[in-house]
Amino acid sequence: MSFAIRNTGSTYPQEIIKNFIMKKVLLTVAVCFVAVAVFAQTMSKKDSIKMAKNMPEITFEKIVHDYGTVAYNGDGTCEFTFKNTGKNPLILTNAQASCGCTVPIWPKEPILKGKTAKIQVKYTTNRVGPINKTITITSNAKNSPVVLTIKGTVLPQETTATPNLEKDKTTAPTNNH
Repeated sequence: MSFAIRNTGSTYPQEIIKNFIMKKVLLTVAVCFVAVAVFAQTMSKKDSIKMAKNMPEITFEKIVHDYGTVAYNGDGTCEFTFKNTGKNPLILTNAQASCGCTVPIWPKEPILKGKTAKIQVKYTTNRVGPINKTITITSNAKNSPVVLTIKGTVLPQETTATPNLEKDKTTAPTNNH
């Protein structure tokens, strides 16, 4: 496209041409930007499908532990065994209990494909009554997070009979020297 511009001393026609060219350039840049954005989203969907197939997966033998009845200050320890059933190493990043009376201990090293590991949970049994607590396990697994549950009942503390310190005056021995 060519334009014949007469030199009339005015810059008006040149400004029109510059604006026209600038609009064309901006339109071209915008179209390129949209095309790149669409292409990037298409690639990320393909990549995410591929990544999901290769991600680790955490599979627990059980997700609920029932203590049944536990003695006051009794053993509140249990374990949750899990396996990495995915294709890449499994990394646990956090184990968050729903209350301070529950303390989880989890492996910090990566769990390789097909390997098993354990999460130990210690519940403080100095609170009488029902137990219903959760532990949220966060990891790089495709099924993260996983919520584990402990439940049961802590029995009241057993009371022992205290000896009567006051002795019966009729049976108390006397010392007659």
